[in-house]
Amino acid sequence: MNTSQCFHCGNEIIKKDEILFDGRSFCCNGCKTVYEIFSQNDLSCYYDFQSAPGATPLDIKGKYDFLANEEIVNKLLEFQERTTHIVSLYIPHIHCSSCIWILENLQRLQPGIGASQVNFPNKKVRITYNPEQTNLKQIVEMLCSIGYEPYISLENFDEGKKKVDRSLIYKLGVAFFCFGNIMLLSFPEYFEVNEFWIEQYKGFFRWLTFALSLPAFIYSASGYYVAAWKSIKQGMLNIEVPIALGIVVMFIRSTVDIVFGYGQGFFDSMCGLIFFMLLGKLFQQKTYDFLSFERDYKSYFPIAITKILSNGTEEAVQVYDIKKGDRLLIRNQELIPVDGILISEKASIDYSFVTGEAVAIDKKSGDKIFAGGKQLGKVIEMEVLFSVSQSYLTQLWSNDVFQKKVDQKHKSITDKISRYFTPALLLLSVVSFGYWIFIDVATAFNVFTAILIVACPCALALTAPFTLGNVLRILGNRKLYLKNAIVIEQLAKVDTIVFDKTGTITTNKKTAITYEGEVLNDYDLKLLKNALRGSNHPLSRRLYDFIPPQDKMEVNHFEEIIGKGVFAELDEGTVKLGSSQFLQHMSENTHKKTKVHVEINGIYKGSYVFNNQYRNGLEQLFENLAKKYNLIVLSGDNDGERKILEKMLPSKTLLVFNQKPEQKLAYIDNLQKEGKNVLMIGDGLNDAGALAQSNIGISISENVNVFSPACDGILDASQFSKIDFFLKYAKNAMITIYLSFGLSLLYNVVGLSYAVSGNLLPIVAAIIMPLSTITIVSFVTIMSNVFAGKK
Repeated sequence: MNTSQCFHCGNEIIKKDEILFDGRSFCCNGCKTVYEIFSQNDLSCYYDFQSAPGATPLDIKGKYDFLANEEIVNKLLEFQERTTHIVSLYIPHIHCSSCIWILENLQRLQPGIGASQVNFPNKKVRITYNPEQTNLKQIVEMLCSIGYEPYISLENFDEGKKKVDRSLIYKLGVAFFCFGNIMLLSFPEYFEVNEFWIEQYKGFFRWLTFALSLPAFIYSASGYYVAAWKSIKQGMLNIEVPIALGIVVMFIRSTVDIVFGYGQGFFDSMCGLIFFMLLGKLFQQKTYDFLSFERDYKSYFPIAITKILSNGTEEAVQVYDIKKGDRLLIRNQELIPVDGILISEKASIDYSFVTGEAVAIDKKSGDKIFAGGKQLGKVIEMEVLFSVSQSYLTQLWSNDVFQKKVDQKHKSITDKISRYFTPALLLLSVVSFGYWIFIDVATAFNVFTAILIVACPCALALTAPFTLGNVLRILGNRKLYLKNAIVIEQLAKVDTIVFDKTGTITTNKKTAITYEGEVLNDYDLKLLKNALRGSNHPLSRRLYDFIPPQDKMEVNHFEEIIGKGVFAELDEGTVKLGSSQFLQHMSENTHKKTKVHVEINGIYKGSYVFNNQYRNGLEQLFENLAKKYNLIVLSGDNDGERKILEKMLPSKTLLVFNQKPEQKLAYIDNLQKEGKNVLMIGDGLNDAGALAQSNIGISISENVNVFSPACDGILDASQFSKIDFFLKYAKNAMITIYLSFGLSLLYNVVGLSYAVSGNLLPIVAAIIMPLSTITIVSFVTIMSNVFAGKK
């Protein structure tokens, strides 16, 4: 039996037959960490979380004991229910694709973690876990053990502040100091000055440059070594591997030159290389920060919410105008936009938007309810605990659970090139070195290093994110708010557009409403107004606003059947309203008008008739779209307006009426089976199935809460006439991406050609590398803005 001390808990590592894994593995007797032995006395830690859940490295043992305090954990959690907790952690050390891969696969490392999602620009990871299987303390300690220690500041938590990571600035400063001073000390040898004192102290100056290079080599370049090592440990080869190798080779070669008196080495080039690459990284970071700010805080997508004023009246306000202490009204199927306390007696909340699990959770008065939940059933009231976090809602909207399976052509190109880029680069550098070593040793080392530095997939990898990020920002400013960048590529592929009628091509604000039937008394209007209060259908909202203010009544039961109507039980009676089929009432004019029929206490009263007003610019929009797209109007209404629409819209437009929600979904499914890429434009709630089925689903927002995971975009109703511009702009965005792909590949081919031929010094390569990034970012920014100006 061989024993040694565990690196994590200090207990003995004991080799026993029953716990051997592959003939050379050992197991800690305490925390069960698995070790592998490579020689008789050399234990190299291999941390297997599935064999050793909860093992804690010695250097952080006890540091996160405060996370065992339930009160503190509750402050950190974004969402908490019995089997689901969600937390977002700020991790300063996220910086490359390898980091993202590791952090988005935490479920493989820690039992109990369901999913993890990285927000790269903000350096955050959002973790969903089961508190019955693991806890926040174990998760944080696990993150520390793999090199991603989160920054948790309880003092600043309430203000939402985070620690500013200035390490890159410090590294840049140190590299610049070393680079500048080594350049000055090297000038005499550059210009071959034959002066007695310089020759006398040449050795001293060379060793001084060696000493000055150490801070840059050890500290400034440390990030590249760490990233390269992590990449190799994960069985991947990212771009940091050749960069780190190039720096190490230059340092070793330069040290050999000084030790054996061959020359002054390449310490100036090495420090210059580190400085210019860190400068490029800083530029990339600042650009990401800018795009992140634009996305999260400037592009407020329009979610209307009903606020209850102090006098009891109701007012529709934008969601980001909500403040702590406000009282909100949440209707059936409406999203809860912010954390709060339930005031109503009880509620049934569907948190599938947050967790991905469509299981309703019952809540009672006084319970905390979380942003992202969806109210099911009768109207409820709640009090706001915090102001709305737009970035949180954006993050919920982009949850992987609701992503449609799409083929991202640009991403597959990037992934393929990135996958084979580094191995091919290493092979090219070794072959070139082997060729030049027999011709000129100094040139061979220059060629080897220059190839490793000048060839950079970063510009290629940045092309799509920067283009699409800028396009998202521009579209947001034009009031089209897309879920994420994936939607842009799908928009560019669309060949068929399906429009809903009510609330989409018709406007909610200008509709004339008349009543036909038995006169409604004050009692009837009071029941009707209170029944409508809980519905979010466009016709219900218009009718609710049309009926004069009434006293509030308690609704005991509320049921809304999508595509049919509403049934409500109140203390003083029952109300049933909706389509003629739902109320089982037919009249001779039923099929020719848009109507909402009314039944009170089982007695049919009459119907409200809606004379629809079509949106401004509808005819011109359809005329423009008909040149390139198949157009379909898919409506749940009767065909009473067929003749009007046939006169207004192009002859190629297909009009389909009397479609129930499930029929709309099936219709779109059939179009897709025919090979069509379908864009569905609807009103959000009632078209949720069709929006989810379509390749792209866009909701029209007009004083209604249309925020739904089913839709891929939200369009402000005032921008309806510009749909053709948005589609053209998406196509131009993809053209920009492919043009910049070509530019990036051209840069790499030209750069490598010069490097292989021995005509490119490493320091010049280091300057060109960040310049390529700047060129690509400038190109895509200018092109996307130029296309945005073409209407």
